[in-house]
Amino acid sequence: MSSLHETETPTLSFSDMGLAAPLLKAINDAGYEIPTPIQQEMIPHMLAGKDVVGQAQTGTGKTAAFALPLLTRLQPDKTRSPQILVLAPTRELAIQVAEAFETYGKHMRDLRVLPIFGGQDYTIQLKQLQRGVQVVVGTPGRVMDHIRRGTLKTETIHSLILDEADEMLKMGFLEDVKWILEQLPGRKQTALFSATMPKTIRDIAQKYLSNPVEVTIRSKTVSAQTVNQRCLITNGLAAKLNTLSRILEAETFDGMLIFVRTKIQTVELAEQLAALGYSVAPLNGDIQQSQRLRTVEQLKSKKIDILVATDVAARGLDVERISHVINYDIPFDAEAYIHRIGRTGRAGRSGEAILFINGRERSMLKSIEQTTRQKIQMADLPSTTAINKKRIDNFKEKITTALKSDTSIYQTLVNEYLQENTVKPEQLAAALALLAQGSRPLLLEEQKVPETSVREQRYSAGPRPKARTGAGSRSSNIQLPPEEGMERFRIELGSEQGIKPANIVGAIANEADINSRHIGRISIYDSYSTVDLPVGMPDDILHVLQKSRVGSKTMRIQRIGAGIETPQPPARRQKPERERYNAGSTAKASTAKARKKPVYSAPVI
Repeated sequence: MSSLHETETPTLSFSDMGLAAPLLKAINDAGYEIPTPIQQEMIPHMLAGKDVVGQAQTGTGKTAAFALPLLTRLQPDKTRSPQILVLAPTRELAIQVAEAFETYGKHMRDLRVLPIFGGQDYTIQLKQLQRGVQVVVGTPGRVMDHIRRGTLKTETIHSLILDEADEMLKMGFLEDVKWILEQLPGRKQTALFSATMPKTIRDIAQKYLSNPVEVTIRSKTVSAQTVNQRCLITNGLAAKLNTLSRILEAETFDGMLIFVRTKIQTVELAEQLAALGYSVAPLNGDIQQSQRLRTVEQLKSKKIDILVATDVAARGLDVERISHVINYDIPFDAEAYIHRIGRTGRAGRSGEAILFINGRERSMLKSIEQTTRQKIQMADLPSTTAINKKRIDNFKEKITTALKSDTSIYQTLVNEYLQENTVKPEQLAAALALLAQGSRPLLLEEQKVPETSVREQRYSAGPRPKARTGAGSRSSNIQLPPEEGMERFRIELGSEQGIKPANIVGAIANEADINSRHIGRISIYDSYSTVDLPVGMPDDILHVLQKSRVGSKTMRIQRIGAGIETPQPPARRQKPERERYNAGSTAKASTAKARKKPVYSAPVI
């Protein structure tokens, strides 16, 4: 490769680069003032017809870096023949790149751009290819199909772009990409873009590119400076949902992207948020492509405000109104985290990224901080006071908005009611507000958190407190009976072993995935302890807890009055019973069993 360029600050303007006049007009329409570093370095080389290798992180403006010079170099006498081919790893990215070409070329005469990808009817693509296009953006598999069918003519293609080459490598498209490269021997220019440069990508560049110029954009951090990153510690599924619901109420957001690990979770979490009154939709690879495209369009047009997505489904997603990215599940590696938060704070816009972790995921958090070279600040759970203030502000805003509409008929009805009844106007207004609010309380009640829960939260967020021993740490020998809906269990560890309430809460909450608020009274004696838990603990959870350790010692938990025989884990078909216990509600449990999915007991706030 001929040279290496590193830059941090742009010095040229778009008008200095020799771009076509219609493109400069489109750039001005879009409000772009100066090129990003990769655009400044890449555009002159591509305008000169050179092969290039560009290395830059997502969200740096690399699409414009190749689209603008390629559109400038289009041959006007071949308006019906493919001249530019762009390969992208995913459908979403292919659509995004195609839309970018159309935006930049909107003032160009007879420009036709076509995205082609799997999951879309061939008929639609065939008709547009027969009609004639100059720019084709596609995924490797579908591009191969069209080349084999003879429906995508390669003779007139003079420029080929490999976008996000490292992702194509990860997704197993290496051989497909090589095959396509070999079908385009007459191309005059090839450009390869990648966030990372593994050996395989460099081998492709050396074999298929002709003396390429390498442009590497090095920044002080690999994640956007415009993204404010925060972290919250959540232990258990119910705690996660409760935390998310509080964030949704406390934060002011435009569009939000929530990342989970599995396809099933996208649907389940979307349904739970919809039940709380949010306009939300899932986005995963099992959803039909046509529906996925409609969902993204609905987010862009503000018909929905929240997407719950997997990493693959959100790859290449670029929606300007995404102000918040929530990592509901921590990603498996730091690079995935960077790609996730890159969906917000793009092109100079500000964004918010919030990460949920549990105590066992601290090592992954450190890895992310080392990779991004940025400290992720620990945040506090939004308080009830803050949420209530937000609710009051929203309520007042609704009143202000309603007063701008025609309320004459209601004024007449209110005056009639005041004449017919002895009631003050403010009382009547309050009654009408109550009717409008419905059954959902306007304000949250301040919840008294049990001391054990507070201690457990402190343990989760920081070092384990040193255990205290002696009579001062023991409960009285006189015990109250369990509260309604609870039953008592004995743990064969006590103050002599240095056991404290926080240790018991932590062991049960983490091993059985039970929210700490479902754990009742804890009493600690010299050689044993007792704890109250919801009635109906399934045998498989009890079996797990009996083997669980507090420090280096086994809990050996059992129901008070039960025999010492250890229950065996039940068969898989009893899993709904476990989910029922985790929910902490017998009534909700029957619904969970009927729907064959967990019901979470986070409060509706």
